[in-house]
Amino acid sequence: MTTIVLGVLAAICLASSVVYARSARLRLRVVRLIETDAGPGVEAHSVAFASFRKEAHASGVYGLLAIAAGTLAVLDAPDMALVLSILAAPALASLWWSRLSGREARMARNRYDIERRANEALEQEQLAPKAWAARLAPEELPDFSGFEIGRVYEAGSGLMAGDFFDVHRVGPHRVAAVIGDVAGHGIESSITAFQAKYLLRVFLRQFRDPAQAFEELNAQLSAGDRDEEFISAVVIVYDTEAGTLRYASAGHPAAFLFQEEGVRPLRSTGPLLMLDPKAQFFSREIPMASGDTVVMYTDGLAEAREDTELFGEERIIKTTERDLNAAPGVLCKTLLDAAKDFAGGVIDDDTAILVVRRD
Repeated sequence: MTTIVLGVLAAICLASSVVYARSARLRLRVVRLIETDAGPGVEAHSVAFASFRKEAHASGVYGLLAIAAGTLAVLDAPDMALVLSILAAPALASLWWSRLSGREARMARNRYDIERRANEALEQEQLAPKAWAARLAPEELPDFSGFEIGRVYEAGSGLMAGDFFDVHRVGPHRVAAVIGDVAGHGIESSITAFQAKYLLRVFLRQFRDPAQAFEELNAQLSAGDRDEEFISAVVIVYDTEAGTLRYASAGHPAAFLFQEEGVRPLRSTGPLLMLDPKAQFFSREIPMASGDTVVMYTDGLAEAREDTELFGEERIIKTTERDLNAAPGVLCKTLLDAAKDFAGGVIDDDTAILVVRRD
């Protein structure tokens, strides 16, 4: 009888040990997964490892009890049989509850997978504005022989930008510089800015006159159901063979052309884009000399304010004239810093500045 009791006890403890060992193996997989994805220092790793340690400990304890009960059964030790038989109760209880351990381990794995996907989604959501800004206002611009180009972009309080700029070649001897601003903030304005930037690339290659490119862009964008969106933009096309620049401005703040004889504002030559689908635009051509510098910007620069006073065009001109011989990139940063200092260190609106100098 003693041998039978100890044998049954050994079998129960062995079954419990095996089940807990299986659960420990599943939980160890979760631990390894977390180590691979997030590293050993995160909270999820500590919780998963504690669960694995508990299951491994239970497996070890019941394994040792199975060995002890089996050994005593072989040795036929009646004095220990009664003591060890008491362990049958917790062993049976553990065996009963251990049927859930595999499911709990799988739930832990699933929960971690869900949390990981949620974190990835949050990271993507946080990176999305940066990704859009990198397309609309890239940190690096291509090098064009014969030109020095500087740029700077400062995000305002909104998550998604509506400002954009671009410099690209539109012919063997022609380079276009573009800057623009979509009214409003948010994803819709940012998408419209993206469309405008890349449609302009197409139309500026198709039409030599930037005014024609604006008319085609205006007709295309006005066809959609976006009654509350408007775009201001200015395009300057440099023709190195003819020695000229031709510009068109769709309701955009004046760009400034700094030449040896003085400064010349390049003011609007047509209405805002998307205001009237049949709007007409025209362009102006100006002789261009070596050293001529154009400063283009969005309204965040001119409208930086101290109380009710705006930074304004005069300060833009004076700041530029003071540092006109500086590299275009330095000049962009100087203008931005001057506006920020004027506004007390913060500019609420998105601000883009583009400076192009003819060598």
